[in-house]
Parts: sequence; C-alpha cells; structure tokens
Amino acid sequence: MSILHRATFVTSAAKPEQLPAPTTAEVCFVGRSNSGKSSAINVLANQRRLAYSSKTPGRTRLINMFGIPDNIATEEWLGFLVDLPGYGYAAVDKNTREEWADVLGGYLHSRSSLAGIVLTIDIRRGITTLDKRLANWIAPTGIPVLALLTKADKLPYGQRLKASAAVQKELASIGALTAVPFSATRRIGLEQATNLIENWISPKAVP
Repeated sequence: MSILHRATFVTSAAKPEQLPAPTTAEVCFVGRSNSGKSSAINVLANQRRLAYSSKTPGRTRLINMFGIPDNIATEEWLGFLVDLPGYGYAAVDKNTREEWADVLGGYLHSRSSLAGIVLTIDIRRGITTLDKRLANWIAPTGIPVLALLTKADKLPYGQRLKASAAVQKELASIGALTAVPFSATRRIGLEQATNLIENWISPKAVP
C-alpha cells in the first residue's frame, strides 16, 4: 500500500501564517481552477473525498493540509500533502484573485519544509500564462516539480506524448521537472506520480 493512502485531514488555513510550524516534508498541489487538482489528490490518496472538489471552480480558497502518519513514530507525521487554492478563474473579482495570489506566494516563499510541487495542468489546454509565471518563480528555488497533465484519458496515446513533450519544453526553466500524463478516472500515470511524490516525502520509506 502506498504511504499516500494513509493521508488524513489535519487543518485548513486562510493564510500561510495560520498553518502549523513547518516540521517534515511537504508536497504542495497547485494549479489553475478546474485543472483536476482535487481529483488528482483523491486518487493518489485512494480516497473519494479527501480533497474538496467544488462544482464551482475557484470557490475553494483555503490551504488544506493532509498528514501522512508515521507508522514507526506513531505520534508524528511522516509528511504532508498540501492543497493550495486554485488560481486564474475568470469569474471571480480582481481583489479575490489578488488575495489568492498572496496566499500562493506566501506559502511557496515561506515554507522551509516544501520538498516538492505538483503542478496540475489540463492536458487539453496546455500551459497558460499564469502557469508560466508560477514556473518562472519556482525555477530559481530549485524545488522539484511534477507537472501532472490531468484528463489524459481525453486524448489518444500519441497526443499525450506530444503534450508531455511540449510542457517539458515550455517549462524548461525548471531544471528538476517531470511531466506525466495523468487521469484520475482511468488511473493513467498513477504509479509514476505516486512513486515520485513518495520519494519527495520519504526517500527511505517502504510502503
């Protein structure tokens, strides 16, 4: 069983400073609203409703932390999955979008325990301007990134490979980047994504 399957809700916060102090490895999930971020978290954790998936994109505005219990030190956390608010949804007002940008930037700038970033991208839409801006900020930090190309089941195999190569090229400024076609419904790319995230959280862990 994957260590990600142990994930359980820990806390929500409106601002990064309201989160518990950083302790162990955190892997954050970030992406454009309606990119399939919540569905990806749920299938990686093998749980139906761990991450909140709103029918109205852009509604979820909180940072949500999910802890992975340490089976050896039972009162400690092995690591955390962190669900950041979706960005770029046009229907919300400008002030709200700016607040979200502050939340995203505050977390990505300040979390010393951040071990990896999962960037969810709708494979049919490709890289957006906001995705590029985020990537350009991430690049100098050296934090590894998994570009999870969601909804891959909507494209034939050959087009998935082309889309993955295009993302790898467009986000080349991120040195440690892995692009993986992914489908929550068909479980495409699930094993590869799971292995990478597990290694970020605990390289020596044996599920």
